[in-house]
Amino acid sequence: MKTLLRILFLFLATLTVSCNSQKSTAEKNKVVYKSDDLVIIKLSENLYQHISFLNTDSFGRVECNGMIAKDGNETVVFDTPSDDKSSAELIAWIKNDLHAKINAVVPTHFHGDCLAGLKEFNKNNIPSYANNKTIELAKATGANVPNHGFDNKLALDVGSQKVYVTFFGEGHTKDNVVGYFPKEKAMFGGCLIKEVDATEGYLGDANVQAWSATVEKVKAQYPDVKTVIPGHGVIGGTELLDYTIKLFKNN
Repeated sequence: MKTLLRILFLFLATLTVSCNSQKSTAEKNKVVYKSDDLVIIKLSENLYQHISFLNTDSFGRVECNGMIAKDGNETVVFDTPSDDKSSAELIAWIKNDLHAKINAVVPTHFHGDCLAGLKEFNKNNIPSYANNKTIELAKATGANVPNHGFDNKLALDVGSQKVYVTFFGEGHTKDNVVGYFPKEKAMFGGCLIKEVDATEGYLGDANVQAWSATVEKVKAQYPDVKTVIPGHGVIGGTELLDYTIKLFKNN
């Protein structure tokens, strides 16, 4: 009888820890802003995810992720929301609710889910930085063009910290880059990185043969990453990198 009671006690204790853990995660990942066009989720004191929506012919209404890295009263934004209206909402929220300045916006490739809202950032005199390949492709396709280019690597100041932007190779597109915020061990993978159980998605500008090797380089560069935000879908950890590698491994 004592053994049975002990087993029951341990089970209830484990259940309590699990519930508390789930509650802690829910509190940590808190929706701090929501409208029909934009959702902002607080992941930690210095890290936020923004979600906007893109209407597509092939995939319907698609959620598009971006990242806000913050230190002190400064931020860097990865990817614009999917249009000017939701970009205006994001800029206003950072200014009025975070009481922070946007030092830069970084579109991670040339598709509309990364830079369609760029005009609103330009209108607010916020500098935009992109891979020179992104600028070249944006010009060629008639998309919004970022106003500062870089080759392969870029470091940007945010408060007393830095964020890094790196081109590791082709995958979803020829120009896709990855953002990393060391203070939070947080990565914005953009559309190069897939959520777990995602399909291959849009491949019209992809290099599927190179994709896995590119993500393997990302994983090797950031072995201690804790938070990985994909271009679409649910955030996670290194399992997103592993899943993406496996998804394109045999192409």
